[in-house]
Amino acid sequence: MILTMAKVRILGPRDRLPDVLRSLQSLAVLHLTPPAPAAPLTQAELSGQQERERRHLLSVIEDVHAALAELTPFLPAPHRPAIPIEGATRDFARWARLGSQVRGTAEGLRTRATELEEERALILKYQGFFSAFRPLLENEARWKNATIYHVLLKRGELDAIPRLRTSLTSVIGDAFELYSREIPGGETALLVVVSATAAPRVEQLLAEARVQEIPVPAAYGGQSLAEAIPLMLARLGDLPREVEESRKAREALARAHGTELRRAENAIAHRLQTLNALPLSGVTAHAFVLEGWVPVEARRELAEKLRADVDESVVVTDVSREEWQSEEAPVVLKNPRLFRPFETVISLLPLPRYGSIDPTPFVAVFFPVFFGLILGDIGYGMALAAIGLLLHWRSKPGTMLRSVSEIIGPCALFTIIAGVLFGEFFGDLGRRWFGLRPLAFNREEALIPFLLLAVAIGAVHILLGLILGVVSASRRHPREAVGKGAAAVAIVLIVLALLAAIGILPRAFFTPSVIGLLIAFPVLVIAEGLVAPIEFLSTLGNILSYARIMALGIASVMLAVVANRMVGMLGSAVVGVMFALLFHLVNFAIGLFSPTIHALRLHYVEFFGKFYSPGGVRYEPFGAWTGGAGITRS
Repeated sequence: MILTMAKVRILGPRDRLPDVLRSLQSLAVLHLTPPAPAAPLTQAELSGQQERERRHLLSVIEDVHAALAELTPFLPAPHRPAIPIEGATRDFARWARLGSQVRGTAEGLRTRATELEEERALILKYQGFFSAFRPLLENEARWKNATIYHVLLKRGELDAIPRLRTSLTSVIGDAFELYSREIPGGETALLVVVSATAAPRVEQLLAEARVQEIPVPAAYGGQSLAEAIPLMLARLGDLPREVEESRKAREALARAHGTELRRAENAIAHRLQTLNALPLSGVTAHAFVLEGWVPVEARRELAEKLRADVDESVVVTDVSREEWQSEEAPVVLKNPRLFRPFETVISLLPLPRYGSIDPTPFVAVFFPVFFGLILGDIGYGMALAAIGLLLHWRSKPGTMLRSVSEIIGPCALFTIIAGVLFGEFFGDLGRRWFGLRPLAFNREEALIPFLLLAVAIGAVHILLGLILGVVSASRRHPREAVGKGAAAVAIVLIVLALLAAIGILPRAFFTPSVIGLLIAFPVLVIAEGLVAPIEFLSTLGNILSYARIMALGIASVMLAVVANRMVGMLGSAVVGVMFALLFHLVNFAIGLFSPTIHALRLHYVEFFGKFYSPGGVRYEPFGAWTGGAGITRS
């Protein structure tokens, strides 16, 4: 749900503003906004000294962030330290020097490690070249009047060899030798031997053809490749030691300065927050005004905190509801622990507006159901549960990966439940091995029942969206609410009439349903205008779109059945089992991504389109720890 917010106004003597900001910063519940302009109130401005301090601290924290980014692989997980502002401000100059020095050293060590890895890759490339042409290269020094070119062709460029041979013949005739060998990695090594007098024309030819020549590196004296290779191989033995030394140097740097840099990051961010908050206050010659948003449940705590930290001269009052629009209020989503991971799905879209409906609980219910109906296999569900447990074990609380692992749990559960209903264990393997029978229907054969189930679920989902749209629109757009309500009633009446027509419901339902539909349709047109028929047809199309649940589910079970049939079709049982396992693996991979994408689409397009109102303001309380959030150069 979306937490109820209160807009508060804080007033007090101007000389107490720094104390008030310090108290608010430690509590971290107030989302600051500029007060409405009103004479004699003016916007507070940073003094020249404060502006210079702000710019200096922005430069310092950039160095600190860069240094920490370099050292992060060697640092423990960060926590939220509480640093007294008074004690931290005296260290800013020292932190400026420390951040600059550590950043330079860490970036230098990283660059050195990169250079060592590149040098190793280069030597290995030469090693392959030398191995391919060793007999020829060992005699390279004897070729007094010849020039040798070492050329490397990428994988798939073998057709370049005949073209190169033709080009060389046209330029220098037969005065050359060209040798080719395939080397590890799929590349092709070429050795081109030409007379010294023809070398300039060959070099021009290679340049025009954009052929990748690999000359002997200057670092090894520019000698012949046969003479340089022993030096390279000796160097190759030294590289792991130098790479390890570079890694240990970075690790030692992190041990020596990591904790202090994190302390610096927190304290500088703390101070920058204060400087950035000052222009959000309104002041007169003797007083200040702060305005902002706070969750209603934290309103009392805010007032008590200010009274305890400052004194009775600072007053907290509520801004009346008539003075602000609901669109201005920041949005805080708060859901039960079971639903909370699904807030990740909502985070992929703009936040809902304040005063609208948080769709998280509905996504938490329907998303796993859609996923389970599509994948619908006990074996695949168990494999998915194992993946979820592994991700949960490897992830940290509060991370995206942890949320994904917790979403996987209910998806796996509903996949297993659907597998029991459909009688599927790795396709028809459960039926063939264990005599497993479907409790509902067999998806291989019951296409129509599965289609009706998918469309019925779609009708329920869309109806729920329309009802939520009525609730959401009734607060601000009553006419739109009437239109959505009429559409919902019309859909119910159409369903009743169809069920009565095919005999599922008594025939007595048919006539009243048709009459009700004839009444609801004009109401729909009056409420929504001439576009109402098009919108209504679009809504019916949205319901039919849920047939994709049936189509994807049928495809999944058929692929699993095909995989099982392969065991007896390929002659060799071992080969058949290998191909079956490969097909099941591919089907499972498709079963992870396809249901996810289409379940999201059914929510984002079909369901959310009926009620979701995006454009909410993110709740960003003025607090002591943000990890750099809210620090800008503006």
